[in-house]
Amino acid sequence: MLFSSLTFLYFFLPAVLLGGWFLGKKLQNYVLLIFSLLFYAWGGVSAALVIVGSIVFNYFFGKAIGKASSKERGKRLLVWCVTGNLLVLCVIKYGTFLVENLNHALTGFGAGALTVPHIHLIPGISFFTFHAISYVTDIYRKESLAQENVFTMGLYIVFFPQLIAGPIVRYHEIADQLGVREWSATNIAQGIRRFIVGLTKKVIFSNAFAVPADALFGGTLSEIDTPLAWFGLICYSLHIYCDFSGYSDMALGLAKMFGFTFPENFNFPYSATSIQDFWHRWHMTLSRWFRDYLYIPLGGNRNGTLNTYRNLILVFFLTGLWHGASWTMVIWGLFHGLFLVLERLALKNILPKLVVVNRIYTLLIVMIAWVFFKSPDIEFAWKYIGKLFGANAATSVPARALSTYLTVDFIILLITAVLCSGVIAEKCYRYFSEKESSSLLHKVWEPVSYITSLLLLLICTMYLAKQGYNPFIYFQF
Repeated sequence: MLFSSLTFLYFFLPAVLLGGWFLGKKLQNYVLLIFSLLFYAWGGVSAALVIVGSIVFNYFFGKAIGKASSKERGKRLLVWCVTGNLLVLCVIKYGTFLVENLNHALTGFGAGALTVPHIHLIPGISFFTFHAISYVTDIYRKESLAQENVFTMGLYIVFFPQLIAGPIVRYHEIADQLGVREWSATNIAQGIRRFIVGLTKKVIFSNAFAVPADALFGGTLSEIDTPLAWFGLICYSLHIYCDFSGYSDMALGLAKMFGFTFPENFNFPYSATSIQDFWHRWHMTLSRWFRDYLYIPLGGNRNGTLNTYRNLILVFFLTGLWHGASWTMVIWGLFHGLFLVLERLALKNILPKLVVVNRIYTLLIVMIAWVFFKSPDIEFAWKYIGKLFGANAATSVPARALSTYLTVDFIILLITAVLCSGVIAEKCYRYFSEKESSSLLHKVWEPVSYITSLLLLLICTMYLAKQGYNPFIYFQF
């Protein structure tokens, strides 16, 4: 079930809110757990069985780790638990990829190929696996106590706002909220407003940019010239940002409706001044997860320069692989890792001085990396990058000229999205957020924002009623 669907907006969500409100605080966790399981089972019963298995598996390991008689025993239990979680993730998400690559090696030595298994990818498995690992690791580190109630622990894993595409919420961040929180009319109103912001990003902007991006990245490269290639890349860059940040806004808004406060996941990443700064702004919960559960345990930057670079490359190799079982994703991750190393080697003292150039440099690197993220294979990605810089000129008349995409409506959406995702929007946001709640500006802005939200909800509903294309990119992760 999609957040940006009429079924969710006008049937599922009202049912959850009314059920939790009228049944009272003592039953709210059970209401949320039941509806979260229904939400997940909507996509298939087999997927729901896997996540229930994950809940039970990690619940008992969490209790065992919490009661371990020694740190060494706790560590052994943690290793077994993490290994079990990663094994399930690898089989379901990477099994086919691993066998295909093994077959390439076997056939190269003249051996017979293995049968490639057909494994149905379970939506959001990377996200709920990372949640489970966070849970048991936080218990081992004594940052949280093991949850005694399996249903409460299950709610942390399967809570539907963050289940399919994040943000990645670590257990110690919301452990207290699972027990005590305020489910109030004020929180519901604020949550609805935040949810509508995300819905607008997704339905009005992301879906619009997806059409040319999919057409140009899925078409014949010989029919694409340089301007059209850049147009396709700009559209995809805006599409993935509006899609993923829109989903995160919706997740945070939903959590707020039910009394939870989730960590922010985006902070105007396209206004970043370096690749390091970009990862402090883009999918921030994933960056912090890898930092705290992988980069720092590996030694971080404490064991010398070469080890620091090794750790960075390894983390971003796994970041790429986490996003998808393909070599294009691996290259995308390594591409970012390479520039993080270069910034530490030579650019860290230069970039801060280049006030405008540093933003252009960062945006260019990020966008070129998106080519690998979007492309079906490595060959296509390199050819597309060649198109961007004038190589491999079009051998025939472009099937779709740039002018066919640039309608008045699309140009307005494009300009609005660019302005709202960059430096100007960030400065406006900081200005409004720093104003005191008692100020006249704030008092005027509050009612205006709610009225605007209702109008946007109406417009989004109209869009959804007539649109057929409405997927979320990050559902595949």
